[in-house]
Amino acid sequence: MAGSRKVLVIGSLAESLVNFRGDLLRSLASAGHEVIVGAPAGPSWVDEALARWQVRRVVLPLRRTGTNPIHDIGLLRALLSFVRAERPYAVLAYTVKPVIYGLLAARIAGVPRRVALITGLGFSFLQGRSAVQSALQCAVRWLYRRALQGADVVLFQNRDDEEVFRKRGLVRPDQDVRLVAGSGVNLERYGARPLPSGPRRFLMIARLLVDKGVREYVDAAALLRAARPDVSCELIGPLEEHPAAVSAQQIEQAVKSGAVVYHGAIRDVRPYLAAAHVYVLPSYREGTPRTVLEAMATGRPIITTDAPGCRETVIPGRNGALVAVADSDALFREMLRFADIDDAELHRMASASREIAEAKFDVHKVNAAVIAALALDA
Repeated sequence: MAGSRKVLVIGSLAESLVNFRGDLLRSLASAGHEVIVGAPAGPSWVDEALARWQVRRVVLPLRRTGTNPIHDIGLLRALLSFVRAERPYAVLAYTVKPVIYGLLAARIAGVPRRVALITGLGFSFLQGRSAVQSALQCAVRWLYRRALQGADVVLFQNRDDEEVFRKRGLVRPDQDVRLVAGSGVNLERYGARPLPSGPRRFLMIARLLVDKGVREYVDAAALLRAARPDVSCELIGPLEEHPAAVSAQQIEQAVKSGAVVYHGAIRDVRPYLAAAHVYVLPSYREGTPRTVLEAMATGRPIITTDAPGCRETVIPGRNGALVAVADSDALFREMLRFADIDDAELHRMASASREIAEAKFDVHKVNAAVIAALALDA
């Protein structure tokens, strides 16, 4: 064993360091490694949690949804200065800007071990809605290619994303590419909960973006409420400043019409998962959707899309159903079927979701694969 190492983890959202990487950070720190995290400024509870875990926090000038190249150059310079000063043994970067600029800085600074975690394709790989957006997407893919050339390991959360990166030449043919089962889910924190009594309640949790399928969910919810007024369709998630954001006005209109109950951004979604009968995520594409894993661990049937990342979470007929992407009518029909399905069948699928979460998506298994990629005992 090489003993204690210094590890730098870079993300684009402060909250994700706790919500998505908290178990990983705790595992690294408890193993005796010096752990430093870099992300933009965030709420105080993030800093408090990191301090409890003895993880050092650095605020980065990172604008997650910004497209100003001057700002991004400033981010690269800040990262390069920071990495040179800290001299970590390993850098783990996830989401677009941290992967691009974090790995570029790590390579220039001569960091011995550089690992990229691709958590989804996102905006840069969707169909451009204008010439400007298409040009921006091309630039991001070019930067991806440059950054990933210097990665020792590239981790993907599904085979579809890996195939896209390979076809576009974003990873080398001989590159060490590995698959992990999403971000995993803490099966103790998200314990199995009994299905509630009463009329069926559907729940969606997501950033309010077009490509998360928010519009399809709202449209399907409106149709479902018209057909079954006793059914409730609930929505949780933050409004975003993003080229593909769903506007606050659209959400307000859906609430006023009675289509959905909107709870805003919620830090702890467990009570809402426990109160729901069926979890819905009609996303266009994911790495592996964390909210679906949390719903599965809670023991909830899943309706999601037959799309990369999403389809990995559902065995149709066993723990839920898959619908076509961007098809609100198909989503409505499936939600209506689940509104009418008998309790015994719903309980059977709920139990199956928990079983799949335990077998495939245990966060400790996922983190073991990530830590292996970091090669801290080399």
